[in-house]
Amino acid sequence: MANESTSQSLLKRHAKIERNATLLLVLAFVVVTIGGIVEIAPLFYLQNTIEKVAGVRPYSPLELLGRQIYVREGCYVCHSQMIRPMRDEVERYGHYSLAAESMYDRPFQWGSKRTGPDLARVGGRYSDEWHADHMEDPRALVPESVMPAYPWLAETKLDFKYVADHLRANRVLGVPYSDEMVAMAVTDIHAQVDPDHEEAEALLERYPGAQQRNFDGRDKITELDAMIAYMQMLGTLVDFSTYDAQANAR
Repeated sequence: MANESTSQSLLKRHAKIERNATLLLVLAFVVVTIGGIVEIAPLFYLQNTIEKVAGVRPYSPLELLGRQIYVREGCYVCHSQMIRPMRDEVERYGHYSLAAESMYDRPFQWGSKRTGPDLARVGGRYSDEWHADHMEDPRALVPESVMPAYPWLAETKLDFKYVADHLRANRVLGVPYSDEMVAMAVTDIHAQVDPDHEEAEALLERYPGAQQRNFDGRDKITELDAMIAYMQMLGTLVDFSTYDAQANAR
């Protein structure tokens, strides 16, 4: 009898909540808030939220500007940078995406919407000339492509006067750009498009694995240079043969 009385009492209280929309909204907000805090707050204190992976580094100034152009032109709308750990995706695109690979992205380019192929591992798959021609006229290389052309990238001089400010802004958000990297940002852009530049070796010390060459084949540094530099490094920083060996050894 006591249990039945308690149940009826609880049902009456619950009925009051259901009939009062304002009270129901407030209590639902409280429950969702508590649940959100419990799930999200610990992530700010865990040291292993994103595992450390050898090879991952901040973008070089040229790559960073290329990524900004990539976002500006809306490339992320049709191309994801997220290979899911499914057999068909891994066989087509390569090793599944690691959280560490996007740890310096603001915002990250993950997603599942693909009008075109995933670009997480596109670096090194095509030549610079292929990328330049593809931006000029996608259907000349891929007849069934629905991608719009971006011919102006090759004609637009890259504006990198304030690139050091971009590095400082990213540093505020947690990207580990050093004072030296910020100070040498403009020089590093010249050094990346010219392997004979006096700071070419220093660039590689600051950004290991950075590719150095005239990406679009033109005399001036263009937005296409930056775009190709960004795309050619995607998926190239991590040695997945070493990563897999370490994973199997655990």
